[in-house]
Amino acid sequence: MGVQQKISKNEKKNQKKQEDSQSILYLTNVVFFGLFFSVAYFLLNRWREKIRTSTPLHVLTISEILALVSLIASFVYLITFFGIAFILHYDEEEEDIAAKTTQGVLPKKLPTLPPPKISDQKVMSMEDEEVVSAVVSGSIPSYSLESKLGDCRRAANIRNQAVERVTGRSLEGLPMEGFDYDSILGQCCEMPIGFVQIPVGVAGPLLLDGNEYTVPMATTEGCLVASTNRGCKAIYVSGGASAVVLRDGMTRAPVVRFNSAKRASQLKFFLEDPQNFDSLSHTFNKSSRFARLQSIKATMAGKNLYTRFTCSTGDAMGMNMVSKGVQNVLDFLQTDFPDMDVIGISGNFCSDKKAAAVNWIEGRGKSVVCEAVIKEDVVKKVLKTSVESLVELNMLKNLTGSAMAGALGGFNAHASNIVSAIYLATGQDPAQNVESSHCMTMMEAVNDGKDLHISVTMPSIEVGTVGGGTQLASQSACLNLLGVKGASKETPGANSRQLATIVAGSVLAGELSLMSAIAAGQLVKSHMKYNRSNKDVTKVAS
Repeated sequence: MGVQQKISKNEKKNQKKQEDSQSILYLTNVVFFGLFFSVAYFLLNRWREKIRTSTPLHVLTISEILALVSLIASFVYLITFFGIAFILHYDEEEEDIAAKTTQGVLPKKLPTLPPPKISDQKVMSMEDEEVVSAVVSGSIPSYSLESKLGDCRRAANIRNQAVERVTGRSLEGLPMEGFDYDSILGQCCEMPIGFVQIPVGVAGPLLLDGNEYTVPMATTEGCLVASTNRGCKAIYVSGGASAVVLRDGMTRAPVVRFNSAKRASQLKFFLEDPQNFDSLSHTFNKSSRFARLQSIKATMAGKNLYTRFTCSTGDAMGMNMVSKGVQNVLDFLQTDFPDMDVIGISGNFCSDKKAAAVNWIEGRGKSVVCEAVIKEDVVKKVLKTSVESLVELNMLKNLTGSAMAGALGGFNAHASNIVSAIYLATGQDPAQNVESSHCMTMMEAVNDGKDLHISVTMPSIEVGTVGGGTQLASQSACLNLLGVKGASKETPGANSRQLATIVAGSVLAGELSLMSAIAAGQLVKSHMKYNRSNKDVTKVAS
């Protein structure tokens, strides 16, 4: 018993010593971790300040020398401690595995190494099934299939099969055949596995500025094309609609920061000084033969400066074009403002793909107003309602109701429906439907209260007829249907402006028809007729 008590006492002493040593080691690690990151942060801030003030980096103060020594010392300690611990731990694992293997017992889990990479030449000679297995195992990165195989369609097909195996879910119903995968490489979509089918309907003819347009609309919402088509008919038999483009300019607004608000204001005044515009414009316009700087508007938030550049972009929607021009100007400004810290090429004062008052007030892309006078008999016979009912509904719904909801740019019935459908059909950026659908619908009784004057004001329609999705075969065909395919040879930007007016005219037709259906109490009835499937869903599913 005495011996056992002595042993237990020794064990307790040893355990206590181990705990004390672990505590000391833990505290030491914490100290060195904290020292490493704090001096690293200190040195980075100091070097950043030197770069701003053009001070040589090799000139060190006493505090910087001490910080540098502390950084090196803490780095050596951490590398020595954790590096040795990792090697010892790994060696122990190997010895344990070897011992168990010699005893005929396999460990539960062996340490795994990443699969070996396969050369491009070997990949091209492999069968599809072999490539799929290699993608699943990670030997071939999925994103590199196009470059390794040299066949975009084959790459998409292999990726499709690999996704099915990895996820364990079927992609049956997602078509592969009938699409030109080469056309989207490096342009429209990365790592494709197929394409989604969206039916395209046509509304029209839309009689706009004396020209007739058959408007393509890609949508899965029943009743939308039929309703827009009815609006086109009402406009056509009333003599047509007219549209005017008020502004045409894409925007980009970088955010930069200075050490003080006073210094930021100096750049603001410099940018807004008319005497400096020519030099800034010359620098900006180097980015493209179509980019032409129109205006610069700067605003401040503390010591941060937001500058909204507006420029014409020809027939392109122009986001890349204006971004390159802005980058040229920022590089140019660094000479006179070396302390300017560029935080981001886009500071959201642009504002892209977001509902923003700056777009509603200042405009972005094409600012368009479209109007028509609908005759009294057309309102009654085609739209099945009255002028008085439409005017009252528009005031209480589109104007008052939207104001009650706190709407921003949403003073309309369903402008985004038509904008989205045309954007999808013609290869526009569907996300820009957010600001492009900013619309105010106005209705007024004219000609002694007999006829209806209707207008839509859309300050930020962002469209292009070249670049992006407009070059895909289906979308290009829809642009061709409207007569605005590609760039205008006579007047740069004419095709994109024409497309913007067609969008506004189609919105006018859609607004007119939907408002009439609501005024006449036909909305639910028409949707039950055109937006409900008559198929037995259980049979289709089986």
